[in-house]
Amino acid sequence: MVKPYLGNSKHTIEIIKKYEFVFQKKFGQNFLIDTHVLDRIFDAAKICEDDFVLEIGPGIGTLTQYLASSARKVVAVEIDGALIPILKDTLRDYSNVEVIHSDILKIDLKELIREQNQGRAIKVVANLPYYITTPILMELLEKRISITSITVMVQKEVAKRMCQGPGSKDYGALSLAVQYYSEPSVVANVPPNCFLPRPKVGSAVIQLKIHEKPPVDTVDVHLMFQLIRASFNQRRKTLVNGLLNSPELFLKKEDIHIALEKCGLPVDIRGEKLNLSQFAKLSDIFVEQLSQKK
Repeated sequence: MVKPYLGNSKHTIEIIKKYEFVFQKKFGQNFLIDTHVLDRIFDAAKICEDDFVLEIGPGIGTLTQYLASSARKVVAVEIDGALIPILKDTLRDYSNVEVIHSDILKIDLKELIREQNQGRAIKVVANLPYYITTPILMELLEKRISITSITVMVQKEVAKRMCQGPGSKDYGALSLAVQYYSEPSVVANVPPNCFLPRPKVGSAVIQLKIHEKPPVDTVDVHLMFQLIRASFNQRRKTLVNGLLNSPELFLKKEDIHIALEKCGLPVDIRGEKLNLSQFAKLSDIFVEQLSQKK
């Protein structure tokens, strides 16, 4: 397999000048120009010759070359049409790469995996656009797509939120969602000078190892996440007020007090103090309350 040749500023600038490429702010384009960071991503993802890899936002193909040098197949989804001819050039020697010009949020990934990988689990590796990081991750996690791991570059603060536990100011709905579906860990912190153009914020590579089975059991996962969202929509309010003010929930104050008492929690507690197990238990109690009233 051909060795990667992109990954430093010299070659990246050459490609940009050759095609007179103009960075699109709306797509959050920042190309990696540090081979050490690329090595860290590649090593963390543990790509082997039998792997099917989905890359989101390949840019000019820098990370794609690394993935293709070891994977059996790489499917790279790029939204910017101006990058398609560049990718055809930079990836021309990699026969195991398919570039799809599309919005990742509009692709039926389950069908893609069924058709191209016989339904077997894939790995996701990407330098994600920061403006749409959370929607992409939630799409991958909530749809229960067959994935073993997600190794992605994100904004440093977002990576921090994914790993936080109860009581932290960075702990929130994203933390709980990510930790319900996966085990997150920060692989590397990446300064702005590793990108072209330089972003205004620090970045981090985070890996999500997908759980075979969620760490908590709950009767109604949808309700549990409604409770979680309501609890963090108004962080300064108590959990009771957050649930009462939610447009998604129709709970009575008395029932909320009873549920909190059954969980051994004070009525003035805030949502940021609850862990995933407590939210699951609270959800199950509400399900039980509703069934008794029918």
